Amino acid sequence: MSIKKKPLVVVTRKLPDSVETRMRELFDARLNLDDRPMTTEQLMDAVRTVDILVTTVTDDINGTVLKQPDCKLKLIAQFGNGVDNIDVVAAHELGITVTNTPNVLTEDTADMTMALILAVPRRFIEGAALLTAGGDWPGWSPTWMLGRRLGGKRLGIIGMGRIGQAVARRAHAFGLQIHYHNRKPVAPKIADELGATYWDSLDQMLARMDIISVNCPHTPATFHLLSARRLKLIRKDAYIVNTARGTVIDEDTLTKLIEAGEIAGAALDVFEHEPAVNPRLVRLAKAGKVVLLPHMGSATIEGRVEMGEKVIINIRTFLDAHKPPDRVLPSML
Repeated sequence: MSIKKKPLVVVTRKLPDSVETRMRELFDARLNLDDRPMTTEQLMDAVRTVDILVTTVTDDINGTVLKQPDCKLKLIAQFGNGVDNIDVVAAHELGITVTNTPNVLTEDTADMTMALILAVPRRFIEGAALLTAGGDWPGWSPTWMLGRRLGGKRLGIIGMGRIGQAVARRAHAFGLQIHYHNRKPVAPKIADELGATYWDSLDQMLARMDIISVNCPHTPATFHLLSARRLKLIRKDAYIVNTARGTVIDEDTLTKLIEAGEIAGAALDVFEHEPAVNPRLVRLAKAGKVVLLPHMGSATIEGRVEMGEKVIINIRTFLDAHKPPDRVLPSML
């Protein structure tokens, strides 16, 4: 009796143990136990030798990697919602299916966003650092370490998809006034529930907000959506929170405006040139002007396990000759 050979799957980064264990049970899975990002040469070798590649946001799956005469790859199963690291158009042209893991990270990312919306105006990180950095705290004072009240402030959400709406629900509960810019208005029922005001002009919204939350995906259309020109529209006493993608903001201009006191501050979980972080931003963080986190928006055990389960479902569905439930097409971007 012949034994059916398990499909060969290369996993580019270390995944939760339970996910890797299941992958080993189902597939001939080559795991990345030391969790070092694969080089371009390693990715090209994988494309030439395996049918399925499980990728993450740190893998640059560009046209050069994919367009090889001996490309064997049939499926790119992204461990993550965003696919801006993958040339989806090139993959589609080559007959390579691309999948992602949507609807898993919404609540975790919204929690992180709300935490940063609270942390920046109230100066929580700055206050905590004072006690842990060996400083001499003189005790309570009526006028010391004063921040800004959240209740009644205007929150402008850029991108009112699943995450943007989840952020809006949390912020609404804290008494913030909800405003948003999106490609189109949300359903009237949702807008009524949140008391949300729609702005078709991003420029006009930016000029009137107290806090701005970036929650849109990275696409060619959103690269530097907050350009130098638009950043200069923002009020001097306003704050920016970004838990989406670093490339949505002109980071150099944002840094200059905060340094000059033209924007009150920012909280960033993502950066334009990850994993590199602008040293000037680090200095601003030490001065209490910004809060910096190392891309932690989706970093929960539950979220990462659910992502892995979706990857496995997409792979198994593909191997059964069906369309994976989370297939990504160029027209969707």
